[in-house]
Amino acid sequence: MSSAHAATVLSAPRDGYHVITLNRPDKLNSFNVEQHADLKQALDAAEADKSCRAVILTGAGRGFCAGQDLGDRAVTLKAGAAPNINDTLGLHYNPLIRRLATFPVPVICAVNGIAAGAGANLALGCDIVLAAKSAKFLQAFAKIGLIPDAGGTWTLPRLVGPARARALAMLAEPIDAATAESWGLIYKAVDDAALMPTAEAMAKKFATGSTSALIAIRDVLTQAEAHTLAEQLEVERTVQQRLASAPDYAEGVAAFFEKRTPVFKGRS
Repeated sequence: MSSAHAATVLSAPRDGYHVITLNRPDKLNSFNVEQHADLKQALDAAEADKSCRAVILTGAGRGFCAGQDLGDRAVTLKAGAAPNINDTLGLHYNPLIRRLATFPVPVICAVNGIAAGAGANLALGCDIVLAAKSAKFLQAFAKIGLIPDAGGTWTLPRLVGPARARALAMLAEPIDAATAESWGLIYKAVDDAALMPTAEAMAKKFATGSTSALIAIRDVLTQAEAHTLAEQLEVERTVQQRLASAPDYAEGVAAFFEKRTPVFKGRS
């Protein structure tokens, strides 16, 4: 995105959504500082575009994202000093994962190849994950003496349960997309040729949906992780009243009775 260097992230606005593509295919789209900055810029553009009501995140070439580019870190290690992973996480990955969790439109991840390390957990930080059947997911951290980061220790047990989460992290063995789907790690594995058409059809559906309701669904499901049933029932009551008082609900009900497709307002 920046003019100072070759674009490590490509951003393509479409009718109602943006396609954001990690673009370091020679490095399996592994992250360096420039790619973090370019992805932030692409997300900024999507957020600023009020006509954008969904985002697709994918990767160029044969991989989605191999996680952190260890090249610069290896140089630091050779110099005899420990790498500053504290800054790598604190300045880049953690803000990115937090941002995805609260992004103002749904984010679809289309995993087109290997998703490893922080790249796997970046995918899992999106709202809905589609994967090509040839894709693989790998929690590679233990292979280099680290723990899962980029939200992995929070996301994995919630998606696949503690037993599988522990095994994925400790064994550091890849699983294919079909297994990931069957375990509940991702939403769906599709034929390779169908990956982007499936993601685009989903983005188009979101682009005509009630954005306020879609984001509220994400928010209340996240809140439910920490609530009792009684607490969550109160959350539902409060959020449902707020949504029912908004124009999209009136339009949805009117369209239902008039047997037509609703025209939702979109982002405010």
